[in-house]
Amino acid sequence: MSKEELLDRLRREIESCRRCDLWKTRRKPVLGEGPADAEIMLVGLGPGRQEDLQGRPFVGAAGKFLDQLLSEAGLRREDVYITNVMKCFLPENRATGEQVEACAPYLDRQIEIIEPRLIIALGNLAVAYLFGKFGLKVEPMERIHGKLYKFSTLTRSGHIIPMYHPASALRNPSLRGRLVEDWRMLKPILVKLGLRRENA
Repeated sequence: MSKEELLDRLRREIESCRRCDLWKTRRKPVLGEGPADAEIMLVGLGPGRQEDLQGRPFVGAAGKFLDQLLSEAGLRREDVYITNVMKCFLPENRATGEQVEACAPYLDRQIEIIEPRLIIALGNLAVAYLFGKFGLKVEPMERIHGKLYKFSTLTRSGHIIPMYHPASALRNPSLRGRLVEDWRMLKPILVKLGLRRENA
């Protein structure tokens, strides 16, 4: 079965998911989008109102800013796979531990299928979950943002970079410059990892 077929099967499973009570208030669950063989995966918290309406990740105001940040790193949206830890709309924009526990296995399977070489974790919840999954020490975002971390499992290895969530700069405009700088500094890291050419 191809990666596309595996992701499509996962999408259908999520559409009928009842593992937590978020299915009651969602309109369209959001699996994610991008190439099934993407080398770079972005992981955020969960769908907002616009994402819930359209069934696509990062299509609201934070998504527009994310598109700008990607261009700062020399990337395009279609180059990367974008998803979230949570697949259903979060009315309060927060997820409980039980909700994360119920939903995160879907993200685990996405990572297994896509096999990204670099995961960019957007925001505290994504960082906490992914660092915990790969046995890395979670520290405050102000200390770890933009830094490269290596992970290894029995079957594969790769890298994670924690980043502030794009929405954080919408809530706190003083963070905007820091996010832009972090994504600019991502360019040489991508070159070093062989994920983009020097002058691309």
